[in-house]
Amino acid sequence: MTISLHGSPVVLFQGDSITDVGRLMDPDEPLGRGYVRTVADRVRSARPDDGITFLNRGVSGDRVSDLRARWREDATDLEPDVVSVLIGVNDTWRRYDSGEISTIEAYEDDYRTVLTRARERPDTQLVLIEPFLIPVREEQWAWREDLDPRIQTVRRLAEEFDASLLAADGLLNQAARAAGGPAHIAGDGVHPTPLGHALLAEAWMALAGL
Repeated sequence: MTISLHGSPVVLFQGDSITDVGRLMDPDEPLGRGYVRTVADRVRSARPDDGITFLNRGVSGDRVSDLRARWREDATDLEPDVVSVLIGVNDTWRRYDSGEISTIEAYEDDYRTVLTRARERPDTQLVLIEPFLIPVREEQWAWREDLDPRIQTVRRLAEEFDASLLAADGLLNQAARAAGGPAHIAGDGVHPTPLGHALLAEAWMALAGL
């Protein structure tokens, strides 16, 4: 699938801290300081007369149930033409640091609900970014037992909803090998470094043919 950015669309990015990247803390950075801002800056530079609107509504700490709870205010009411979603690593992380278990079934149900609501406007284009983990600590390898089924869920939903898929997990883990170690891509295994954000942005733009 290729994302079309013709006709002055509204492009909405949704997710957790990987998308937020400080946008809630700094009113001067409404797009945050990560891959969303990089995409917006590069697209506007390449197509300055297209009138594309970029919105970031990522919220640090969110799980997919949180996304579902705020979907109307932070998505539907904004009438986006393109909706890009990256969510899931906190559903895994909370299992291991807090004992809060989000089942794969609940994850899929909540995710499917937000995508169904997004498609209330039939022409809305969807971009699903896989949740990812680049283990930097030995114990993080155990997280894959929980995260990998979520990645598979996102892939199935991309097929079901005819969405563009950004296969971020494989992309960033491969990049870690090439860069000399996982900390070059995500210092804590979860939050991308500037290089990690740049790779996400490049992959997103490739889906748009840019």
